[in-house]
Amino acid sequence: MYGKAVAPEYQGALTSLSVNSSLVDVLAEGIERLREAERSGRPDEEARCGLAVAEAHRRLGQVGDADRAWKASYRAARAAGDTAAMAWALWSGGTLARQRGAFPLARRLLGLAADLGERGGDVVVRGYSLAGLAETGRIQGDYAAVGRLHEQLLAEARRRGEARHTVWALEGIAQMHRNTGSYDRAYALFEEAAGIAARAEDRRGHAWALRGLADIVSVRDGDSERALALLSEAERSCRAMNLSSALAYNHKMRGNVLYRAGRYAEARELYELALTEFRAMSEPRGEALSRLGLAKSLARLGRDRAETAAELADLAGVLERAGLRHARDMVTRAQAEFGVGTEAVR
Repeated sequence: MYGKAVAPEYQGALTSLSVNSSLVDVLAEGIERLREAERSGRPDEEARCGLAVAEAHRRLGQVGDADRAWKASYRAARAAGDTAAMAWALWSGGTLARQRGAFPLARRLLGLAADLGERGGDVVVRGYSLAGLAETGRIQGDYAAVGRLHEQLLAEARRRGEARHTVWALEGIAQMHRNTGSYDRAYALFEEAAGIAARAEDRRGHAWALRGLADIVSVRDGDSERALALLSEAERSCRAMNLSSALAYNHKMRGNVLYRAGRYAEARELYELALTEFRAMSEPRGEALSRLGLAKSLARLGRDRAETAAELADLAGVLERAGLRHARDMVTRAQAEFGVGTEAVR
């Protein structure tokens, strides 16, 4: 039903790149081809190669470089009069904005990308942009608003046999089920995503699915050893492809598994590692979640109660301002867990 996964963001002279290509290699070849396009005065090719450069920088956590690259790609696409290429550049910019926690900007750019994709006759960038909008809403915890869109995009991806997009949609729906306590349904969806990704040779999608399975195995079954084994398998793919963000989230999840197992000192080390990684790539959501895990671990290890209260109160404010409702609820549960509600820091 599904063919081998492809990376539609690798365009122009870079279409031969694999979805599993190391991002370091993608960046090097992308820059080389971009320079060639600039020298030959081909803005259409500049836009296409610049997109790959922007995405490699983003996934490597090089936020400033990614921001400059997607904007340059958009300018080149506009100069070439290439509507679809403009849409792809805006998709990259919107995805970067979401990664940086700028959710209103992400929605604006992704909405524009979807519109341009439709006008330019590129159903793939339209689908990716709508998926980006759905993921933005999901990350913010607005499940009612984006659940139907996730299901619609899943149906479209299945109909076209797009393995990578099907895996993305399955994982998004699974995450919503996991966050609302439907663990069995979430596990089944993550398991299906892992199977499709493995058969389609989509190592990135497979790594994210394994992370989801590890989470369910840990929280539902209490099987920390199997969860850690799944995360180790996922980490190998993250390292092979230089997936900085995915690797940081893997480390944060490893911290979660260790915390649930009562291995608080080990969990603290993993949360500290993830926190450092997220800060290096300016990813505020991952940073906040790592701070939460670290605060809980330190509390279990005997940290002063007032310090725990102050840290959780500050995190609550950060997440409230960012509009991350699900993560904000997690902080509320942590405050209740340790008996340090907001009144404790007044």
